[in-house]
Amino acid sequence: MTLVRHNDYGALRPPVIGAWRPTLRVSVVIPARDCAGTLERTMAGLARQTYPAELLDVVIADDGNEPPLDVPGARVVRVTDGWGRGAARQAGQLAATGDVIHWLDSDMLLADDHIEAHMRWHHLIEYAVVIGDTRFVAEPGEEGVQAEYTRKTLESTARLKEAGASAYLLHTGASTSVRTDLLRAAGGVDASLDMAEDTELGYRLAQAGAVFIPDAEARAWHVGPSTVMLREREVHRHNWSYLGDLIPDLRWLRGHPRRTWRVPYVRVVVAATTYEETRASVDSALAGTLPDAAVTLVGPWDELTGERRSNLDDPLLDLRLLRNLYAHEPRVVFAQSVPASAAPAPFLLGLPSGWVLGADTLSRLVRHAGRDQLGLVSVALAEGPSGVVAARLERTAAFARASLLEGEADDLVDEMFGSEWVSGAEYGFATADEAEPPAGDPAKWRALAGERLQEVKVLRAEVERLSAEVERLSAAPPADDGDGGRGGLGSLIRQLRSAG
Repeated sequence: MTLVRHNDYGALRPPVIGAWRPTLRVSVVIPARDCAGTLERTMAGLARQTYPAELLDVVIADDGNEPPLDVPGARVVRVTDGWGRGAARQAGQLAATGDVIHWLDSDMLLADDHIEAHMRWHHLIEYAVVIGDTRFVAEPGEEGVQAEYTRKTLESTARLKEAGASAYLLHTGASTSVRTDLLRAAGGVDASLDMAEDTELGYRLAQAGAVFIPDAEARAWHVGPSTVMLREREVHRHNWSYLGDLIPDLRWLRGHPRRTWRVPYVRVVVAATTYEETRASVDSALAGTLPDAAVTLVGPWDELTGERRSNLDDPLLDLRLLRNLYAHEPRVVFAQSVPASAAPAPFLLGLPSGWVLGADTLSRLVRHAGRDQLGLVSVALAEGPSGVVAARLERTAAFARASLLEGEADDLVDEMFGSEWVSGAEYGFATADEAEPPAGDPAKWRALAGERLQEVKVLRAEVERLSAEVERLSAAPPADDGDGGRGGLGSLIRQLRSAG
């Protein structure tokens, strides 16, 4: 079993094209809208593929064409749930029967061995996402060029081997492939998205444990420039309006200090015990400097039925109080058991009830994990008769990949991503009895900081004015001011010192 560390797929040795025997079936899924001419050319390229015809089928997702498409050599499914590229891709993949889904745009020219080049990797590991080498040409037959962002990213990351957690950003629908089971485990395509659905899907595939492999031998050509090439600023303006909600890794899109985001950056899991202890833990997670944290509160919530009871002597009173307390807090969800994964959130923190996070604890832990792309950071909190009490920060992608392999999860994560133990005291953990309450208004402190910054600006302007005056007086002829200085220079220097 070959383990891939982070996104470094260099240890994998794919077979030489033409010198191996494939066994996996592949479904090529093509979303199609107003593209009859280009689709015919793409289908001709698929008919010439070296990959065995009996292992390849083509699914065309007809996104509202009138009249409906009839494409020889392909199965055509009509998009009925929504419209646009996301809906078409989802409809196509749901109809696919292959072991591998190969996304393809409807206006692609393919090398004859394009599909075979992709499929070599899927025969090696079950969690590969293969990215074809797409070049943009003005006319068929030209060599073409890569998109500038793609070229720079590949050059700066040793072809994604050193891209770490951000490798998914090159995922595109033009020509990529993925195991069907991995795609569906990640949740399929978001049918509500008509743009950037491939980037958002790439992010969720990363959280499902994927390794992203750009294959220079999987050659394809796109006739004409992409929409991004023509209208890059407008595309970003459109897509960034919702990608910040869906991809917490895009930190620059989450500048707002208070709003709630659909996908949290860290999912904190707390098991419900007493009302006081649990409340202290949950509140600390919600009050830190990392604003996009959310909490899963685990307990037997299904036992809280509505029959008549004694309000104060109810044996489930603490559970009821906790549900009352957080029933309308959008960042808290109630669960019967510990979730198997935090996906699509990139991190999960298991926090023992009664332990409290400091204001900057989550931010510091995530930064620590990010420096070396660690898969697990274990935090030693206390030691008792039953062993070490610990909190655990788990990288979702690391544990998802470990779940696809045979072996102990923590050991696999350590080998593929690395793990460390740290001290709880060093990172600001405390017991509920010891911790300060999460009081204070962040907006008030920001306002105060703004006032201080304005004062600093005023003082700096005064220093600059006085410095200019010193230079002017230094250049003037000396004159006795009766204080051993030159003119007013002595007193001016004293003003400068007092001004800071």
